[in-house]
Amino acid sequence: MVDSDFAFEPPSDEEYDYEDLNSDEEKDDENSDVEEKGKNHNKKTQSPWDFSSYTESVAEEHARRSTTSIDDKISKFIQQQRNPSDSIPEEEEEMDEDDPTDSEPDRQEDFKPEEEDEIPTTASGGGDNKQFFAKADGVSFHANSFMDLHLSRPLLRACEALGYNKPTPIQAACIPLALTGRDICGSAITGSGKTAAFALPTLERLLFRPKHRPAIRVLILTPTRELAVQIHSMIGKLAQFIPDIRCCLVLGGLSTKAQEAALRSLPDIVVATPGRMIDHLRNSMSVDLDDLAVLILDEADRLLELGFDAEIRELVRVCPKRRQTMLFSATMTEQVDELIKLLLNKPLRLSADPTTKRPATLTEEVVRIRRMREGNQEAVLLALCSKTFTSKVIIFSGTKQAAHRLKILFGLAGFKAAELHGNLTQAQRLDALELFRRQEVDFLIATNVAARGLDIIGVKTVINYECPPMFIEWVKRAGSKLKSRIVAEQSINKWCEMIEKMEDQVASILREEREEMALRKAEMEADKAENLITHRDEIFSRPKRTWFVTEKEKKLVANAGKEKEKGSKKKVMSAEEAEERKQKAKKKRDYEKNLPRKKRRKLEASREMLEDEAENGGNARNNNKEKPGISLVDLAYRRAKAAKGAKKAADNGKVVRTNKKPNNKSKPSSSSTHLNKSRPEEMKELFQSEMSEKKQKRSAHGGGGKKSSSFKSKSRYKRR
Repeated sequence: MVDSDFAFEPPSDEEYDYEDLNSDEEKDDENSDVEEKGKNHNKKTQSPWDFSSYTESVAEEHARRSTTSIDDKISKFIQQQRNPSDSIPEEEEEMDEDDPTDSEPDRQEDFKPEEEDEIPTTASGGGDNKQFFAKADGVSFHANSFMDLHLSRPLLRACEALGYNKPTPIQAACIPLALTGRDICGSAITGSGKTAAFALPTLERLLFRPKHRPAIRVLILTPTRELAVQIHSMIGKLAQFIPDIRCCLVLGGLSTKAQEAALRSLPDIVVATPGRMIDHLRNSMSVDLDDLAVLILDEADRLLELGFDAEIRELVRVCPKRRQTMLFSATMTEQVDELIKLLLNKPLRLSADPTTKRPATLTEEVVRIRRMREGNQEAVLLALCSKTFTSKVIIFSGTKQAAHRLKILFGLAGFKAAELHGNLTQAQRLDALELFRRQEVDFLIATNVAARGLDIIGVKTVINYECPPMFIEWVKRAGSKLKSRIVAEQSINKWCEMIEKMEDQVASILREEREEMALRKAEMEADKAENLITHRDEIFSRPKRTWFVTEKEKKLVANAGKEKEKGSKKKVMSAEEAEERKQKAKKKRDYEKNLPRKKRRKLEASREMLEDEAENGGNARNNNKEKPGISLVDLAYRRAKAAKGAKKAADNGKVVRTNKKPNNKSKPSSSSTHLNKSRPEEMKELFQSEMSEKKQKRSAHGGGGKKSSSFKSKSRYKRR
């Protein structure tokens, strides 16, 4: 009988010849071969990233959808502008190029924070997590070569082919510990080799997996699609000499049916984004994580920032408890610490290349734009990119619309730029990364989808078009090394004029895109209706796709994420504070329950009065013209209740007191007094009138005979 728990088998000699590495002579020969090949710097190495092979080309996509790319639209307007009837004479163009007012260079000086940029001193705090983490005694962040990390020959060959000669600090510390199956919490900056740090030991352990029983052994979760593609490509390059290890990519934007078929074939490694993975686990047949052995979370802080907390907890719930978990993050926040305590079991904390360490070659600059001149922000950016930062530049924009507008402006200005944001298809996003990686474009204009995890070699400059949310902390960390760049005023004015001339073209391009999108949506709706008619029985026979939360809960989570993005500074309650508040509320309820009935009703009446006053106050603030008094609904309810009570009394033979129309000159109308009186006064007046009626009845009947009981329920005086 096969054991259901995951266990690694020793390798068999029949499958691979390279697995028998017990001979010391072979190790010595291998050491010498790797060292000799590592010294050969002239040998061409493979690139670990390849984004072009995952989807169809952008040209094929546009041909299939009968649309044109943004570059085609921009080039069309540029050709129209170059029409001889509309073009600027060559003499004027030469004069513009030789304009001395635009030749003034940018100036760089030390950054001096103003009053509005005062940097507060914050006390470092935080809980003591030393008891939770295991002691990392004897951990070394240094290794001379990958041979020192006890990796198999196929992985060493792959490292050599990729040009990896010496492990980075996070790789040297993580790989030996991960091979032992320990839970690891790694912290290192982007570009420090975290992908290879968890991919190499995972592949090494998979060499000794039970090959007669295929299953999903490893799950790698990433915050963005592009990072998932990058990790999948990296694992493919590292496992190029291990043909029987299969890796599957599961993310949004690609074919769901193809991913479902790949998951049913039970690949060894799955690289996924959380949402699409949960979708397949709930709605795809024969897809589970019962035999999962390794769970890896890359860029965990970014996963939480993008609102994947609930998805991660759902995936952890369906994963086996006996597993190895590795979590990597560039920053360690309170949310990440809570996630660590949920996922990891006595983990080792490895902190290599800390974020507080400033690279020696890094230059950080601030371009200050005054509040009265915020409209010149695009002109300042174009001035910088035209003279100072001309190639291998990533520009981060705050919104998708701003990124798309910058792409159009850069194209109309003659700059080679690509855009990367959520409004693009997956093919267009990967194509933009591939163009920038091959240096076919000089500028990559992106939103925060490219802000973390993407390791693009050769980037010279990173520009934040919007002010970073942690600007004050960033200024404090940079300290005296932070510089301020002064852009020439003449250059800004020149680009302001050019942008003003481009506005009509930008509007035309955006209008053309909207028309194409509307036409595309109409075609999609027509195709959908046609498929529904043709394949009606098959479509309605499919089970409805489910999700682990309801639509209402999804909206609440989305609204909470939006409030967080807007900079809401509401304090997040810890579990202890929530429990303490819950206990206080329970004690209060118990105290009120043990009160006498009279005091309890009085307390409830006063609480309702406060609520009514607060509600009336809020309505008065919302509508200043609204007259004070009760609402029409309450008035109608009271009148209907009074009429019902009068009818019931008349049916029982009781005397019904009718109010005569008062004299307007002598006293005010009953409606006005009724509106101005509060509820306790009304109850008191009603009680007194009833008592006076009873006295009159007693005096009319006289004192003879047995007195009947005058007790009646006072429920009619109870507040409704």
